[in-house]
Amino acid sequence: MSIALVVLAAGKGTRMESDLPKVLHRIGGAPMLLHALQAGSALGPERIVVVAGHGADAVTAAAQDYDPEIETVLQAEQKGTAHAVAQAAPVLGNFEGDVIVLYGDTPFVSHETLEAMAVARAQHDVVVLGFEADDPGRYGRLVMAGEDLARIVEWKDATDEERAITFCNSGVICADARTLFRLVAAVGNDNAAGEYYLTDVVALARAEGLTATAVACDEAETRGINSRAELAAAEAAFQAQARAALLEDGVSLQAPDTVFLSYDTAIGRDTEIEPNVVFGPGVTIESGARIRAFSHLEGCHVSRGSVVGPFARLRPGAELAEDVHVGNFVEVKNAQLAAGVKANHLTYIGDAEIGEGTNIGAGTITCNYDGVFKHRTEIGAGAFIGSNTMLVAPVKVGAGALTGSGSVITSDVPDGALALGRARQVTKDGHGRRLMDMLRARKAAARKEA
Repeated sequence: MSIALVVLAAGKGTRMESDLPKVLHRIGGAPMLLHALQAGSALGPERIVVVAGHGADAVTAAAQDYDPEIETVLQAEQKGTAHAVAQAAPVLGNFEGDVIVLYGDTPFVSHETLEAMAVARAQHDVVVLGFEADDPGRYGRLVMAGEDLARIVEWKDATDEERAITFCNSGVICADARTLFRLVAAVGNDNAAGEYYLTDVVALARAEGLTATAVACDEAETRGINSRAELAAAEAAFQAQARAALLEDGVSLQAPDTVFLSYDTAIGRDTEIEPNVVFGPGVTIESGARIRAFSHLEGCHVSRGSVVGPFARLRPGAELAEDVHVGNFVEVKNAQLAAGVKANHLTYIGDAEIGEGTNIGAGTITCNYDGVFKHRTEIGAGAFIGSNTMLVAPVKVGAGALTGSGSVITSDVPDGALALGRARQVTKDGHGRRLMDMLRARKAAARKEA
């Protein structure tokens, strides 16, 4: 059966106290909307429709950045969840298949849970996602009759017996597209809030003689984000889960609670991560690498056997081949370092290509920016770049070439050549002592005048 996703992402999130739409607040380096889209995308949906409202342009941009094929519709007025789903009907009106309704502010529903809902849909007309709540509070209760979902009862309308039920409604629902949109169109707003609730679909379905059931998931999957405190708690939960997954996969974390990961961080087994390392989005670390303490990595690839840090920064476009060493206070951006390259101290390598086995001396800088354009530096295999070399791009240093310490290299250096670009040293005997004596005398005179 074909599947379409409808992701509700129209809310402002007043309790977030933010100008940013609620679903664009980040967990693990990605908008929480992306987490919901990722889980749903694992089902291979034919269509994805995001219902946007507050900050619709920004929500649309984020969704289409994830997948340009995603369609967005506007819920100009937020009149409830059924009203939101109804906005997708014109787009999916002729869709032949099932629709799963997800929420952009509920980022932890797993793809396994959604697969279970899709399987259950083969036996029932409507499938709802429920969970056993530790504290049911004011959640809607799912009243079951065996495997059948008899009805959803809101807390305010529930009897004492119904309030004792701990099986609660998450809001996630799955049904055939035509059935769902027909039922949604029949939902009324005769309630205290005057809103159109998606939960009413179950009662309407049963009134038609359709079948309904509920699939259970862990309560943690249904965590909704409505405030900064809940966002922080969700981040902590994401990090704990991501760290645990790495440990299970054979990655060593010396101090797990100090390592921060992104939604797409990929790290191979037998890699060692030291304390206080931050992984931004887009990082892949191959097996057997070592990321040392206080390093920050984003948008980069580190190959087997490489060592990064401590106190190193890899920025987007950094590509480290096998057995590369990038040491303390070294920054690499949009640069490819071939196998065995060493840049161990106080260096900036930006917009560059460094050949195999090259040694980059301390204090080296690729001067890549002229104030308007970025330019590339190319260094051949086996070169030796002396400490404190300024490589003024665009420039090429040949294979096996050397640059003298303190040089400013502005012209290409042929293979095997030695390049020196510094002023000749002048030494004047005794002048240092006389200069210091003169300066100290001036300082003493200035103190007397004060």
